[in-house]
Amino acid sequence: MTLTLNELIDISGGTLVGQPQELTFDHITLNSKELRPGSLFAALPGLHAHGARFAAGSQAAAILTDEAGAQLLAEGHEVRPVVVVEDIRAILGKVSAEVFGNPSKQLTIIGVTGTSGKTTTTYLLEAGLIAEGHTVGLIGTTGTRIDGVPVPTSLTTPEAPKLQELFQLMVEKGVSHVVMEVSSHAISLGRITGTRFAAGGFTNLSQDHLDFHATMEEYFQAKAGFFATGSQTRAETAVIMIDDDWGQKMAAIAGTDAITVSTTGQPAAITAGEVSVDAAGVQNFTVTVRGESFPVTLTLPGQFNVANATLAIALAAETGSDLSRFISGIANVGVPGRMERIDEGQGFLAVVDYAHKPAAVAAVLDSVRSQINGRLGVVLGAGGDRDPLKRPLMGAAAVERADFVVITDDNPRSEDPATIRAAVMEGATKASADMAHAPELHEIGDRGQAIIAAVEWAQPGDAIIVAGKGHENGQLIAGVNHPFDDREHVRAALKNRQS
Repeated sequence: MTLTLNELIDISGGTLVGQPQELTFDHITLNSKELRPGSLFAALPGLHAHGARFAAGSQAAAILTDEAGAQLLAEGHEVRPVVVVEDIRAILGKVSAEVFGNPSKQLTIIGVTGTSGKTTTTYLLEAGLIAEGHTVGLIGTTGTRIDGVPVPTSLTTPEAPKLQELFQLMVEKGVSHVVMEVSSHAISLGRITGTRFAAGGFTNLSQDHLDFHATMEEYFQAKAGFFATGSQTRAETAVIMIDDDWGQKMAAIAGTDAITVSTTGQPAAITAGEVSVDAAGVQNFTVTVRGESFPVTLTLPGQFNVANATLAIALAAETGSDLSRFISGIANVGVPGRMERIDEGQGFLAVVDYAHKPAAVAAVLDSVRSQINGRLGVVLGAGGDRDPLKRPLMGAAAVERADFVVITDDNPRSEDPATIRAAVMEGATKASADMAHAPELHEIGDRGQAIIAAVEWAQPGDAIIVAGKGHENGQLIAGVNHPFDDREHVRAALKNRQS
């Protein structure tokens, strides 16, 4: 599990600046603070500064960088070996995999991409695989777990060096299967290059991340890098949910050997149907895998979770699972901040969900509306420093479906919270103007007070949804992460209401 300087030059196609040396690397990182003796430092250009500026005084044995980084190092009279490449991200994944001994080749890795449903699908996969007796690693939005033990990570899909280091650790811990979320950023920025995926799943596509991708088509093409024939990041088996037009387009790109999945009656290799919901919201349905049918029970509410579960079952089928055991393991899965019920005996439904894009807000509201007899309330906002075009669409989606809407702050980040709320309110107000029976609409900037307002409004038989932050336990305001957990605030409001 090492890489020599000569091997680095060969693999990267780079040019050596400095004298050849007998160097061996067993570690690589983008973070100068994580460097240790013998490490290879990958100095990338950043938003605010080039990583090469942090090489001086570090413990790096050698530096991998681009022309701009090499110029900065030369100006600083760097004497350690420097390997210069045209595009670091294009080769970083492959180099990182080599440094850590190509650990993905010793693992069954299942990746899930799409706009919504990635986290839930990976949680279902993890639970089902554990039920089969496998030792499982999970990587995603809510963090990383190795055999159930949390490991700190910051990104949905970690940068290539950290990702390969995690895979190596998982191999050492006896992990056999890894389930992970694959973001469009990860595909575009080369984080998964050098990783062997036994299977890749596609959930759906709707408007999101247009602050990073210029258009929906560009966003789609980024995702397509995980499935397209000839792509260096293509999973070995493509499993595509074709319930939306983007899924059908993705299946066409993936080729004739793609495994199609549907829950809407379309012809597909794997389908779900005969859905029923009991009084407690438990869903029962049938999944048919190439002619063989399996009964499925799922405590997660919502038709979209039928789709998530069916995709998880399809991915399990394509990687050799015993489906009866796998399906038994997903029945009672709960996902932090994903349709998470908060129950203090209040007589109405209270749900916290991560929905933070227009289609997800619509899906969550439609799902809950279909399972209650009373009224529906929602609390939501939009994040700062993210796609501003989706803000009015989120407001419109809320008022078109709910009886009581509170527009509040989400994570304003560096933006003015009032400006963000105004954009959401604009969409909500315009949509409500065309409605015969418009909902009650409020703007309350303080998220805690907004939650209290919704809890105080609800009556027996109603439902309230607090959307946007889900599992998060902080609120980013002007660069400061303030402690804030929607679930704790909902629970406190419910208790206070009853006192």
